[in-house]
Amino acid sequence: MTNIDDTDTESTRANTPGRGVRPEAEAIDPAAPDEFGLVQVWWGDGKGKTTAAMGMGFRAAGHGYRVHMLQFMKGGADSVEAVRGEYNAIAAMPGFSYENLGHYGWAGMRDGSDDADHQKQADAGLDRARELLDGADAADLESPLPLDGPPEDGVHLLIIDEVLYAVAMGLLSESDVLDLVERKPDGLELVLTGSHDEPDYILDAADLVTNVRKMKHPIDDGQRARKGTEY
Repeated sequence: MTNIDDTDTESTRANTPGRGVRPEAEAIDPAAPDEFGLVQVWWGDGKGKTTAAMGMGFRAAGHGYRVHMLQFMKGGADSVEAVRGEYNAIAAMPGFSYENLGHYGWAGMRDGSDDADHQKQADAGLDRARELLDGADAADLESPLPLDGPPEDGVHLLIIDEVLYAVAMGLLSESDVLDLVERKPDGLELVLTGSHDEPDYILDAADLVTNVRKMKHPIDDGQRARKGTEY
């Protein structure tokens, strides 16, 4: 058995986040991030893209940063209830807000929904995304922002959820999404999610790209969405 020198242990701790001190929950006060400003892309055929993005949102909000999630393609469906757990959790979290511009059903499917309405919602979502990005550009992202302030007045982290699915389904163009990246101010962390197909048009513009792969999913055996895990 190798003995670890106490001096080496202390040196290691001094060079790790938190310096080896066990973290404890603290009150959430408005703060500003030091190193935000990247573009993240989460795509793939596996479960967890939105979940991961929201997890980052909760983490950032827990540090006192202003976070907003704009969702495309998240309307109703007969497999889930009208109220979803993530919306309740976000509403209870200081500094984290969301809005949904999805439509009942799924674009291109014979589920009783109108594709023209899907297109209208996608167009409205694109306009709203631009408004949010322009608001962030006008804000001082190096300073704390009001935790209850309107998202169009500036946020530190913007999640545009399922926007890559909207492109894959022909509701938005590739250039629409690239324009959103171009609009992003330097201090804003931008997270884009969605699409089972590789969004090769955005890869060069992104700083972090994660392919969420499905290895096994109970939906393939007929399991419907479960309350508390899928919604």
